[in-house]
Amino acid sequence: MELKELRIEYRKNPVGLDVTKPRFSWKIVSTESDVLQTAYRIVVTKAGELIWDSGKRESDTSVLIEYEGSALTACTVYRVQVEAWDNHGNYGAAEGSFETGLLKGTNFSADWITHDFADEETACPVFFKDFQLEKEIETVRVYATSLGIYEIKMNGEKLGDSFFAPGWTNYNKRLQYQTYTVDELQPGQNKIEITVGNGWYKGIFGFVCTPNHYGDRVATLAEIHVKYSDGTKEIIKTDNTWKVTTGRIRSSEIYMGETIDSTFINQKCSPVVVTTFDKNRLVAQESEPVRITQKLPAKELIITPKGEKVIDFGQILTGFIKVKVHGEPGQKITVRHAEALDKDGNFYPDTLRQAISVDTFICNGQEQSFLPHFTFHGFRYISIEGLDNIDLENFTACVLHTDMEPTGTFTCSNQLVNQLQSNIQWSQRGNFLDIPTDCPQRDERLGWTGDAQVFAGTAAYNYNVSLFFTKWLRDLASEQTKEFGVPHVVPNILGDQDGAAAWSDAAVIIPWMIYETYGDARVLEAQYESMTGWVDYITARCGSNGLWQTGFQYGDWLALDKEESADRTGATDVYLVANAYYAYSTNLVRKAAEVLNKHEDAEKYSNLYRTIKKAFNKEYITATGRLVSETQTACVLALYFDLAEEKHRKRILQSLETNIANHKNHLSTGFVGTPYLCHTLTENNRHDLAGTIFLKDDYPSWLYAVKKGATTIWERWNSILPNGDFETSGMNSLNHYAYGSIGEWMYRRLAGINQLEPGYKKILIKPQLMKGITFVEATYKSVYGKIKSAWTCQNQRIKVEVEIPANTTALLLLPEKEEPIELGSGRYQYEYETTTVLEIEKFSMESTLKELLDEPLAVELLNQHSPGLTEHPMIQFAHNLSISEVLAKAPDESVVMFKSVIEALNQNEQSKS
Repeated sequence: MELKELRIEYRKNPVGLDVTKPRFSWKIVSTESDVLQTAYRIVVTKAGELIWDSGKRESDTSVLIEYEGSALTACTVYRVQVEAWDNHGNYGAAEGSFETGLLKGTNFSADWITHDFADEETACPVFFKDFQLEKEIETVRVYATSLGIYEIKMNGEKLGDSFFAPGWTNYNKRLQYQTYTVDELQPGQNKIEITVGNGWYKGIFGFVCTPNHYGDRVATLAEIHVKYSDGTKEIIKTDNTWKVTTGRIRSSEIYMGETIDSTFINQKCSPVVVTTFDKNRLVAQESEPVRITQKLPAKELIITPKGEKVIDFGQILTGFIKVKVHGEPGQKITVRHAEALDKDGNFYPDTLRQAISVDTFICNGQEQSFLPHFTFHGFRYISIEGLDNIDLENFTACVLHTDMEPTGTFTCSNQLVNQLQSNIQWSQRGNFLDIPTDCPQRDERLGWTGDAQVFAGTAAYNYNVSLFFTKWLRDLASEQTKEFGVPHVVPNILGDQDGAAAWSDAAVIIPWMIYETYGDARVLEAQYESMTGWVDYITARCGSNGLWQTGFQYGDWLALDKEESADRTGATDVYLVANAYYAYSTNLVRKAAEVLNKHEDAEKYSNLYRTIKKAFNKEYITATGRLVSETQTACVLALYFDLAEEKHRKRILQSLETNIANHKNHLSTGFVGTPYLCHTLTENNRHDLAGTIFLKDDYPSWLYAVKKGATTIWERWNSILPNGDFETSGMNSLNHYAYGSIGEWMYRRLAGINQLEPGYKKILIKPQLMKGITFVEATYKSVYGKIKSAWTCQNQRIKVEVEIPANTTALLLLPEKEEPIELGSGRYQYEYETTTVLEIEKFSMESTLKELLDEPLAVELLNQHSPGLTEHPMIQFAHNLSISEVLAKAPDESVVMFKSVIEALNQNEQSKS
């Protein structure tokens, strides 16, 4: 038995932690089976002094155990030792540490400093100070932040490996600061430089590309804490003794790109201007920083029909280009960015809209490397101007996003599905850049709450998103008001808008997802006021019938069942969507209240939930079970959110099946229906139909984009049309993760990895076979350890392989077996016979009627079942319809007849082979 991955607030040995009661987690690794922790002990010390000793506690808890010692002090290193015992008599131990930050913003003694440059100055200010250190140094910490985004250099070297600090928060309420360790500082003369770009604070941003959303002048705040070997301390801090100048970064905007002039030398410097900003708003870095997580080499140099020099990196990504060059003094190299080439092979930057995304590098005549500082781009292709000869080895794409820990893998026998999984993960990486953006390339890049909400479940399988979403949810709560509810984007730069269903429901749905995924009840506690506030906001706007039927709604955004010229909300009644989410969020608030032992609230929201369901049924479902909107999304919401009365579920499911059949077994859902469509079918014993929809590869479908060469998830089902043209609405991102929400179904239903208790303390493994996929293997790194579920179904054999981490238990439901199996930790394999064939057969419900009638055996069988059927004069009008369409409203006996004919045809094909 070993203890591994000791984490403090999800982090390994964090520095600059301002959580006053940090929590400790660890993983037990053992070669034995059925391992459960029986006891633990946590000891925390400071400089050898005992601060807290939990004592040996009889408990199987190993995740998020709260510190209970005396109050922590600022800027202090604490050592942590954990011991644990298991039910086999084994013992293990692990050690780690954490270092507190300033604990509160008012502990900054430094002054905010800014500049007095002319308003038209575009160059980034560089704040600097020369300082002398006289004695031998033990440790150095730098605490810094800015209004704008900043980088620090100490003696010419950048501190840390992060980008876009301090991140994007609601500056009106919250601003992060960062802590840096400095190991190279020596006694003598030293220099600190802080360069600040406009970033989100004052940069050009939003739909109309306006600047100064939070302020019209960047500023910075910093302190260098030096501890000498003799025990004395010194603080060098921003104040009126600093100077400011401009440097090589002549302009920088997130949307527009950056200009770096390496020939520029500025001999001028000015005194700084001391300014103010409320230090009470300052909080330590809350999530992982943005880093370069991967570097992609250039794949191909293309000379387009227009004569453009274009480099293809083979993957749509978010980041920027590093360029190595030995140019002439003053030589200008321009790098433009685009997601795609048009169908003629020319550079196509139109999906960027007004975000021109151009980086300009001016050479100094030496061999040098250029790398932007305060901008990022969404691209696969770059167009190069200013270089006659292009060597691909000199161009590297740097992938940037919040440096989350990867947690999930999914592979299967279908290579198109494997590419879809890759596309989902790349879109998550590209859009989880400090906040969950809708897209990373155009003049938007905003924290749309709806997109984040529908994708959150998938996101949590692919990466550990606990800190990422916790940070963002704090901004969401800070932007929320009683008057307007939860904004549509967070941080909110769009102004006051009334809250909208599915978007504003992120306030409730995402905290609950974090609780279920990581067992983190503190998130529920921290967000509880926001969660209840959103539900109460809706309640206050309900009419006499108890339903929310006023104001703007997005409906089933970008659904295909309504002409877009009308609007983009889809055909589902927008208030049906709103009230479905009203009920869903109310029920989640009830559950949260129960977890937090808020018994009165639990009863209050339980009663409200029942009232909403009753009103929903009265308003939107007739006495015979017919929905007001019989769209795919309406049916899905009524079933998946468990709103329809039990007596009506069968008819609503039939309506859903009919709608799908009328769309030739394709989806027609938008942002709201898509995440739940396949889940709903699987849960209601139509996993076969879910699989059929999932594996469609013509428009509209997930795999249509894959076959069109997509390397990320598109905003629209038809972002690229079958003829190669681009959808021309002006809203056509090729990197938009909302429809990637199918990933959760892939992990939960195909692989079968589910939690029965929060944090996967108890696990449900329930893999479900699907026609067209013969094997699946998925892993998920939970807070307890690695979970694995793999299965194959080939050659009349089913094989299942399962791995359960220590200190958890699981319930296993094997395919085609009825009795569940209870498992402890360990690795398990099962193999047994089956008659199931998952390979795609020649004939199916997707075959056209003509394809069946071209087979003499089919004609013979159909006429046996229904004499004269194939000779009926009207049958020719159905020749091009799929069997699913033909049977959409047919009686059950017709369905049985055609299924038997299809089975006979496939058996006949097998006998031929």
